[in-house]
Amino acid sequence: MIFKSINRLESKAEKSFCMEQMQVYIRLVEVYCEKNNLKFLSEKSDKYKDELMDIGIIENPDEINDLIEFAGMLYEKFEVAVNFAIANKEQIGDLLDNLYNSKRKEAQEKADKEKQLTLVDFFCGAGGLSLGFLQEGFHVKLANDIEDVCIQTYKYNHPELPSDKLIQGDIKEIVDHIDEYISDDIDIVVGGPPCQGFSEANRQRVIDDPRNKLYKYFVKAVEAITPKVVVMENVKGMLKVANQVVEDYERLRVKKDGQEYSYRVSYQILNSQDFSVAQSRERLIYIAIRNDVMLEKNITPEKIFAQIRNNCDGNQRFMLADALRDIKPLEAPRIKNMNEVDSDLTGKKIDINQYDNNDNKYLNLINQNRKIPYVFNHKARYCSDVNYEIYRRLNPGDDATDDKIKDIMPYAHRNHCFKDKYYKLIADRPCRTITAHLRMDCHSHIHPTQIRAITPREAARIQSFPDDYLFWGAYLKTYMQIGNAVPTMMARGIASVIREYLV
Repeated sequence: MIFKSINRLESKAEKSFCMEQMQVYIRLVEVYCEKNNLKFLSEKSDKYKDELMDIGIIENPDEINDLIEFAGMLYEKFEVAVNFAIANKEQIGDLLDNLYNSKRKEAQEKADKEKQLTLVDFFCGAGGLSLGFLQEGFHVKLANDIEDVCIQTYKYNHPELPSDKLIQGDIKEIVDHIDEYISDDIDIVVGGPPCQGFSEANRQRVIDDPRNKLYKYFVKAVEAITPKVVVMENVKGMLKVANQVVEDYERLRVKKDGQEYSYRVSYQILNSQDFSVAQSRERLIYIAIRNDVMLEKNITPEKIFAQIRNNCDGNQRFMLADALRDIKPLEAPRIKNMNEVDSDLTGKKIDINQYDNNDNKYLNLINQNRKIPYVFNHKARYCSDVNYEIYRRLNPGDDATDDKIKDIMPYAHRNHCFKDKYYKLIADRPCRTITAHLRMDCHSHIHPTQIRAITPREAARIQSFPDDYLFWGAYLKTYMQIGNAVPTMMARGIASVIREYLV
């Protein structure tokens, strides 16, 4: 479920997310009305309370007064939106499905009936890695992350996963009680555990470094679940300890059902642009395969990597311009604290997609040839007077050391340290790497033709998320979620090869 009954809301964060969920529901109905030139108005239906229970915001009709008190001034608009949805269900179609318990249950039942390869995703973030595997026919059985906002984003966009299988919290708590969460055999475990202690890896094994407890528990999770395949991704900098990581996995010995299991591991640096992603983003990828699976399927990690690279040779390469085409031009807000405010000029969290995208091969690819009538999270970021002038003066490819901004550069005395503090993107090249640092200022990703930073939606496109993938939470946290994600098309490229060998 998306909504949690208002009388079960405990923390400040839960109450905040509930208000956001109501606002999203309202805005989805509003944008439907805007697109179809309809008035945001409807008579109250006798099915209204039943609808609220289907949404999950109340558990019984008597809680309606509690809802009114909780929602305050927002309640009136919410009531109109719900009644409009009741009166126009057939016309609205699946626009609101992810917000309804009944529709989410249908998606879960459908997924359970289909014979799919099964997946567990640790450190799942906003769900880019899961989405790529899902698009290739995998079924997520369990996902985990510690960030509440990532959990909300994942939950909304992955209705096929029951809420009790999407766990917010420390991986340690899950691994130590793994039988409570997983009863089925799992085909693949994926994830990208943070690894802070690799800089001194020459002194001790990575798994023994106390700073790397998350990585340690990811390995323990593999040991406990004993999947057929493991895919672990991390930053390129982890390459210096790659051989230690291999040792950690190949030391595993799991006795199960009278058989001893072990793993063979290999690793390579892969670049997202080779997977038709409009971005140069290098990631260190490990693939581990269980010994019995290697014998049965006649595969090795090296063979899978070879096939991945072979497939990449036939992929079309896309540039930044491909991701930025066919989206509404925006102006940067010039008044502080306006990032959360919707505006025709500066963008909206949910808006009409003004373009058909028929001839945009990149959008057709990331959207799976779907015509998406709405676009999410396309909002420009606040820009101060100084930064606006810097953005205006720079040409594509210029950075913080450029003489054109020397006289107004805030960090002029530290130019040698801040070469990338400002950078204007080049449209006819793959975008530079999208990072979680965007949440701080976005100066490193200035739009190539408009005087502003890229929006969360533009960053999500560059990461190959589809246009209807909605990122939840405060505006700046959307950048964090997008920057930390594995590009969906990259995940899909890896998944397609693994699936080929497992089915």
